[in-house]
Amino acid sequence: MSALDFSTIPVFHGLSAAELGKVEAIFHEETRPAGNVVVAEGQTGEEMYILVRGRVQISKAMLMAGMSVPLLNMATPRKVLATLDDTSRPVFGEVALIDSDQRSATVMAISDCTFLVTSREQFFDLARREPELGVKLLLTLGKRMAATIRHSNAEVVKLTTALALSLRKSVA
Repeated sequence: MSALDFSTIPVFHGLSAAELGKVEAIFHEETRPAGNVVVAEGQTGEEMYILVRGRVQISKAMLMAGMSVPLLNMATPRKVLATLDDTSRPVFGEVALIDSDQRSATVMAISDCTFLVTSREQFFDLARREPELGVKLLLTLGKRMAATIRHSNAEVVKLTTALALSLRKSVA
């Protein structure tokens, strides 16, 4: 693996040098060219990615599978949720790492990218061998997921409020 300093990756802040060495051992580098789908919404996955070089775009389908809305006559209506670059070493796929379920969004490389990748099996093997380190990592990932849920809840409130106001105006 490249000479990347794992202590500069926010999700690993607070880990000792010995712990960082153990974490580094469960990751491998993966490169993807621009235009490559790294993670596809709806597909099953169990890998977590850390973007260390490049830019990615995260998007989500605007309609549930099989749903049709005449006003959205695009071939594949998608909403861009975020564009991430390597400056903050963002993490994605942590939910699938925990539950091995369907991916909740699509992540596409919009430039050539390099990722650090670990699998559910490698992650939980480390957690079993090093329970204290496993708790630290799971707590960090849990906090990230909790922050995402809080943000999503706030967005749902904004959207439902805007919808209620819009419907109220159209009825009046």
